[in-house]
This record gives sequence, structure tokens and C-alpha cells, in this order.
Amino acid sequence: MERIFSKLKGDKWIWIIVILLSIWSLLAVYSSVGPLAYKEGKGTEIYLFKHFFTVAAGFGLMYLSHKLDYRYYAGISKLLMLITIPLLLYTLLFGSKVNDASRWLTIPIINQTFQTSDLAKLALITFLARMLSRKQEEIKDVKKSFIPIMGAVCVVFVLIALANLSTALMLFGVSVLLLMIGRISFKQIAVVCMGGAVLLTLVMLLGPRRATYISRIQGFFQTESVHEGNTSFQDDKNFQANNAKIAIATGEMFGKGVGNSVQRNSLPHPYSDFIFAFIIEEYGTVGGAVLLFLYIALMYRIIRIVTMSPRAFGAFLAAGLGFSLTIQALANMAVAVGLGPVTGVPLPLVSMGGTSILFTSIALGIILSVSRNIEEIKNKEELEPAKVRTPKKVVVGTI
Repeated sequence: MERIFSKLKGDKWIWIIVILLSIWSLLAVYSSVGPLAYKEGKGTEIYLFKHFFTVAAGFGLMYLSHKLDYRYYAGISKLLMLITIPLLLYTLLFGSKVNDASRWLTIPIINQTFQTSDLAKLALITFLARMLSRKQEEIKDVKKSFIPIMGAVCVVFVLIALANLSTALMLFGVSVLLLMIGRISFKQIAVVCMGGAVLLTLVMLLGPRRATYISRIQGFFQTESVHEGNTSFQDDKNFQANNAKIAIATGEMFGKGVGNSVQRNSLPHPYSDFIFAFIIEEYGTVGGAVLLFLYIALMYRIIRIVTMSPRAFGAFLAAGLGFSLTIQALANMAVAVGLGPVTGVPLPLVSMGGTSILFTSIALGIILSVSRNIEEIKNKEELEPAKVRTPKKVVVGTI
């Protein structure tokens, strides 16, 4: 084990947390795919092996991305943005439709679906980190800084929101957080928020999935009706949320045990969107609390990397990617426990899914690349002759 970790650079606690989440993911997915396997006429082992290979591929991508100096991602971000915007537009027009949403592209030959919003999240955050770090000297200038930055945010937000509003809102929130960290004025941030509210309203009222968005919001605010002592659901709008609540309630404190879930037979997508509710059913409230703690610990380690980064680009990059992962995890958990409307957002590193795990792994690898750079600088300083050193500060305007 010590020999393996010697080859893994960067924050060791992040590696440990990722390994723990991945192992938990394999157990949860294997236990939850029974109904899906029965419906498709396949064995559960097929889904387990497929998920295992996806997780293994994610580890490979994380290792490769953490070996590359994070400063190269500044240049890569421009290329990613040039690829992402046309891909998002193409997906809206010609993408594969699943549940009336054009979010996926089907890769020829291998016939594998690819969710372009996963690439868009990575592209926009790295691009924002580059722009904010390079324009710190003129960050208050509307023409030179604010308009170019917000132009990219608004275009990506609209293109994603038309098919996947929840992902677009989370990405917009992460962008606003980065703007605040990047010293954009509060007046400009207020303008951003008002503009975002206008775009959100237009998407919800005029977008192609307006009926779905309005139905989910109405379903969230609806209450259960009771007739003659029996609780009956007003309609099927709350079907997913209600089954998740049943799974959580029956899990109690310590759960039913691994493989003993009953609600997986009626809980929609217990292996992806509602895997947190499924985990609480089998592992109990204690298991859910441990899972939540792992994500909080992950964000804590990322914040340490942000505060220790000697360069602005590394700090913005780690902060943006870290916020994105954590907010997505909290959103998935909030939906499962009934604190938000149904979104269809997977739980990072735990839910079964191809592109979500792969791009999450790349994002973590980039964060670890920033951490690796900090370690190398620290080790270099320790090898230098003893001398008086002044504390390092974040260097603005550089990458």
C-alpha cells in the first residue's frame, strides 16, 4: 500500500476518500441493479463488471490528469470551450432523447452515450479560472473582463438549461462563487444574478421542457392528501420523491443490511439518481451521515489546496472544480431526502454512470495536480539551504 501511494502525488486524503467512495459505489450499484437486470434479462454481474471498468477507467484518467502540470490546463481550456459550445448546440438539435431530454450524444461504433453537459462543466470552470487569473489587474473593467467572462457563462448556461436545468443552475452558482473569489465587484455580481434570473424565467416558460420543469416544481410544493385515514398521492408527480422517502424511513438508524433492500423494486433509478435514498435504506441514517461526511471532508481538503496555492490560476481551478463536485453531491442528497425538487443529478463517484464518473475523475485529477505542484514547491524549499523566507502570497495575473 505504501508503495502504491508513493506513486500517487498530491493530497493523500483525497486519494483515500476517492477510493472509499468508489468501493462503496461498487457495493451499492451491485445491490441496487437487480430490478434493472431482471427487466433487461441480464445478470447483475454484467452491470457490476461494467461499473467496475468505468471506475477503473476513472482512476486511470485521474492518475493521468494529476501527472500533467495544472498550468497546461489554462491553454487546454480555450480548446475545450471551442469544442463544447458547438457540441451543446448539436446535442440540443440532434442528440439522443431520453425521458424527453436531448442531453446525450451517441458515439459511433462503440454505441456509447455521452452527456455533453459533463464536458461543459469542466470546460467552463477551467476557462473561468484562466480568465479570472489573467485579468486580475483589470478585473473591474466591464469591457475587458466582465463582458468576456459573463458571455461564456451565459451561453453555456442557456445551452445546458434548455435540456438540463438543474445542471445549468448548479454550474451558474459555481460561476458566481468563482466571480466572488475573483474580486468581481458586488454590483456586477448583482447584475449577473438578475440576468441569470431572467434567463431562468425564459427557459422555464418558453423552453422545450417547460412542462417538465413546472410539473416538478409544483410536485415539490404539493402536499400529500389524506382520505379516510389512508395517505394517497395526489398524482404521479411525487412518485419518485415519495418512494425515496419510504426507502429512507424504513432504513431507520442502522439500515436493513447490504442486499436486503425492498424499496429498490419500486424506487426509480436506485443505482443513479436516488442512490443516496437506497444507501440509507441498506446502511441506515448512520451510513448516510458517513457518506455526507466523506464529501465534506473532500471539500475541506480541496479548500486547503486553494489556500496553499501560490498562484491564482491554481486556486481558482481547485475552488471551481471542488465547489462543482460538492454542490452536485449536496443537490443529489437534498432531492433524495425531500429538500428539493427532482433533478436527475447523479451522486459524484457513487452513482452508476459512464461520463459522469469519468469527468468527475478528471476534475479530481486536476485538483490533485494543483496539490502536487504545491508539494513540489514545498519539497524544493526544504532542500534549499536554510535562509529567511517570507510567506508566499497568491500571485495575481499569472497562471
